[in-house]
Amino acid sequence: MKADQTTAWYLVFGAWLIAGVSTLGALFFGEVMQVPTCALCWYQRIFMFPLALVLPLGLFPFDPKVVRYALPLAAIGGLIAVYHVLVVAGVIPEALQPCTLGVPCKEQVIVWIGFVTIPLLAAAAFAAIVVLLCLARFRSLK
Repeated sequence: MKADQTTAWYLVFGAWLIAGVSTLGALFFGEVMQVPTCALCWYQRIFMFPLALVLPLGLFPFDPKVVRYALPLAAIGGLIAVYHVLVVAGVIPEALQPCTLGVPCKEQVIVWIGFVTIPLLAAAAFAAIVVLLCLARFRSLK
């Protein structure tokens, strides 16, 4: 592999690690800690869980085209996560909030350091994955 391809491999590997840790964290919170899951959290899971499966398929052997499949998943999941952060912050009016039945999306069971919530963690994970995949895409084009 060329140096740029090796760098791209490490970037995709980093994105996979983030997706894997996020997936395991979501499963831990939901199944072990029994934290209720709202509708927006489910949508974020729908876009995060496949990343943990798709990204390693492009690593062994390395196929830079994996970015084509993973980047849309991460970008859409990131948009949902940012929307969820805005719902939690109270920026989105109640009339536009999707969680009318079941677990309310605004309710936060876990808050670390006074402001770190699960939707904020998801938004950070999706943002990091998007950045790493974009860098991998540009590296593999060289």
